[in-house]
Amino acid sequence: MGKQKFALAEDAIEPADVPQRTVYTGATMPAVGLGTFGSDNVSGEAIAAAVQEAIAVGYRHIDCAAVYGNEHLIGERLKEVLASGLVKREELWLTSKLWNDKHAEEDVVPACQKTLADLQLDYLDLYLIHWPFPNHHDPGVDVNARDPHAVPYSHENYMKTWRQLEKLVDMGLVKHIGTSNMTEPKLELLLRDARITPAANEMELHPHFQQPALFQYCLDHNIVPIGYSPIGSPARPERDTTPDDTVIIEDPVIVGMAERLGVHPAVVCVKWAVQRGQVPIPFSTTRRNYLSNLQAAVSNPLTDEEMAAIAGIDKNCRLIKGQVFLWEGAKSWEALWDLDGTIAS
Repeated sequence: MGKQKFALAEDAIEPADVPQRTVYTGATMPAVGLGTFGSDNVSGEAIAAAVQEAIAVGYRHIDCAAVYGNEHLIGERLKEVLASGLVKREELWLTSKLWNDKHAEEDVVPACQKTLADLQLDYLDLYLIHWPFPNHHDPGVDVNARDPHAVPYSHENYMKTWRQLEKLVDMGLVKHIGTSNMTEPKLELLLRDARITPAANEMELHPHFQQPALFQYCLDHNIVPIGYSPIGSPARPERDTTPDDTVIIEDPVIVGMAERLGVHPAVVCVKWAVQRGQVPIPFSTTRRNYLSNLQAAVSNPLTDEEMAAIAGIDKNCRLIKGQVFLWEGAKSWEALWDLDGTIAS
């Protein structure tokens, strides 16, 4: 294995040109990341290979999770890239997430340690609680699957898990901790009680689901909003697909901007996200696509008029509804999201 093999690609984006988000510690997070969720239909090997090549084309932010089942494969590629000298560890921003079945106090530290071992890292830049519930589903289940042990959100139990994440920071295993799939009422309680506050909240964000109130709440509280499904997750699992879902990359407003710029509509979605102030983490294993997503952050910005036009096409269409996490007695997936401003029980 020679350094030549992992040189920066000729068509790479200069990492220093990619916008950065500054978290409250002063650390900087690249404003575009590569997602690694394979949607149950992309092999772990293909995702790991994409991570390696993405770093070669200029990515410095990789978003992982234990439940994706591919961290051990990504770790092999990270080891090769770091050994090649192409990047230093401190030049990468690497995120992972605690899965729902590891919320028990005694499970959190070992779960993080396993992720670190799989990724072959000494520390993570960011560690998130993947969902605010301990409710679990097996891989590949359909939309009707239910965990018989599923329960509503418990702030008391969430704080027990959060205290263990704080311990991970104290141990030096994690630089920052954060949340995912949280709501404003839940974040209010966490900010009230946390010793170490969340550096980021990962949430669904795209032109048809802009979550303006939660987005602004995060900004107002120095929480970086990281947006998953930034182009609408066209390859998401069938369990997350319903007849009322919209297709963002077919929206005529987005398509018109793409035609002006001579790019795919997905690129417009990424541009919008970066210019708005969030951190999109689009997923692709196709080199042309993930290179275009990174190029979106450094070239041909949308005009103020175009940004305003996209703000006007928000359809409040949540694609990842989380039905498989519902508990007995919950009326619908909306109970997961505190839509009336109160936490469902």
